[in-house]
Amino acid sequence: MAMKTSACGTAALLAAQSTSASAFAVSGQAQKSANAQYGLRGVPARDSAASTSSGSWVSATAVAATAAVTAAAIPHRQRRAANKLAGATSVAAPSVVPNANMPKLSQAKVIVCAGLGEKLEGRKLRVAVIGGGPAGASAAETLAIGGCETYLIERKLDNCKPCGGAIPLCMVGEFDLPQELIDRRVRKMTMISPTNKEVQIGSTLADDEYIGMVRREVLDSYMRDRAGEKGATLINGLFMGMTLPQTKNGSYVLTYNDLGDAVSGKGTKKTLEVDVVIGADGANSRVAKEIEAGDYEYAIAFQERMRIDDEKMEYYKERAEMYVGDDVSPDFYAWVFPKYDHVAVGTGTVVDKKGIQKYQQGIRDRAEPRIRGGEIIRVEAHPIPEHPRPWRTKDRVTLVGDAAGYVTKCSGEGIYFAAKSGRMCAEEIVEASENGTRMVTQDDLMVYIRKFDSKYGPTYFVLDALQKLFYTSDPARESFVDLCEEKYVQKVTFDSYLYKTVQGNDPIGDLKLLGKTVSSLWENNFGKKREMQTLS
Repeated sequence: MAMKTSACGTAALLAAQSTSASAFAVSGQAQKSANAQYGLRGVPARDSAASTSSGSWVSATAVAATAAVTAAAIPHRQRRAANKLAGATSVAAPSVVPNANMPKLSQAKVIVCAGLGEKLEGRKLRVAVIGGGPAGASAAETLAIGGCETYLIERKLDNCKPCGGAIPLCMVGEFDLPQELIDRRVRKMTMISPTNKEVQIGSTLADDEYIGMVRREVLDSYMRDRAGEKGATLINGLFMGMTLPQTKNGSYVLTYNDLGDAVSGKGTKKTLEVDVVIGADGANSRVAKEIEAGDYEYAIAFQERMRIDDEKMEYYKERAEMYVGDDVSPDFYAWVFPKYDHVAVGTGTVVDKKGIQKYQQGIRDRAEPRIRGGEIIRVEAHPIPEHPRPWRTKDRVTLVGDAAGYVTKCSGEGIYFAAKSGRMCAEEIVEASENGTRMVTQDDLMVYIRKFDSKYGPTYFVLDALQKLFYTSDPARESFVDLCEEKYVQKVTFDSYLYKTVQGNDPIGDLKLLGKTVSSLWENNFGKKREMQTLS
């Protein structure tokens, strides 16, 4: 679920990002060693030239001090362990083998070259990408352009994933997205506290800056079709499982239900032999299950698409709203985001998944003055990962996007990181295989993992800390909204979100923000309780 970085207070923490991926934590735990974290078994590391995030350690100190000072004032909410994610099930042997005329990979010849993957003779490297969202589509496009024989398998070509649909400005240019894909250009963000205190942010944006709002069914379809135009073979099918190689360079035999020629709604079981598998099949990834990548804590996102009258829709023309409070979510936030001709009204939670309907009613009630009379046209729900999986690569199989767990806490942003991880993964495969002419290894795939963690790991760590600090109680949430009034916070947050580059590094600004944070938390925890306001 891609949403704008929710905490304007992120400025202090975003500026504090470490220059090393060693700061990357999973669920508040210190990062394991490379071998334990990624499931390696003595595989040698390969050097990475990845760029690193930079920032001010003053901010880190400020946040740490704030957390210590306010620890006694903020009630602790015990997180319950997440349920196990559903995995793949065993399937019967397929009756149809569509690649009968193609040479078997087990019959192909390879030539050994010292220091490089084995040379493929008479064919290109064959890669299957499972899942056709931004992660899978970006990977497939890059692979096809890079000379690999690429297959993209997606079960639902008209899928409407429940998603806020926000993308940063840099993604539009970086992924060459046409302007007509952008339904709305949000230049105003309204933060609404538990007592309905409203803070308007966006005044620091330049005239040509905005947060793009898209419909996932439109964005995903465009990116998939473009991958097909670049040479990837698109398969409308449901991935069922795979047989692992029996030899060092043996093939993965994928079983899938081909829905492209479905009769009476039933597809045809088929197989596909490939050298490499990329799992881009979302939070309930079957590929992850196949390689025993481990489970992770996940949130449930619930969203209703609602058509409101023209006058109310005009209010949301360039505006998105974010609500916080125990009534709308015990550990996240709720939203009203504008779409093409309607709004998306939703919420999410990790700690109380069974209560999601109660929190959805809460956001309906809180936003009622602005969505009154709205007609619900679609209801959506989906699991959202809360942190990366314990293992993301095994042999010649790797995970990207939601399947890998690349959704940020606090903000719930995932679209950009999904597309970016898919592209980064594919780029490493293309480079290591010398444009599809050589076999790749687990060590080659690990280069992508290390680069991604080095570049974005600190961001995940910071947003996790923010969520723990500001989403724990209503007094903390009131302080969270108070901080959004600071122009310094607004500028650093927007700039960091729009361009995915840490901005700021102003020690004086950080120290001032520390003082504001401490005083606001003290006032909201021990001062006079604020009265509930009425939204206009």
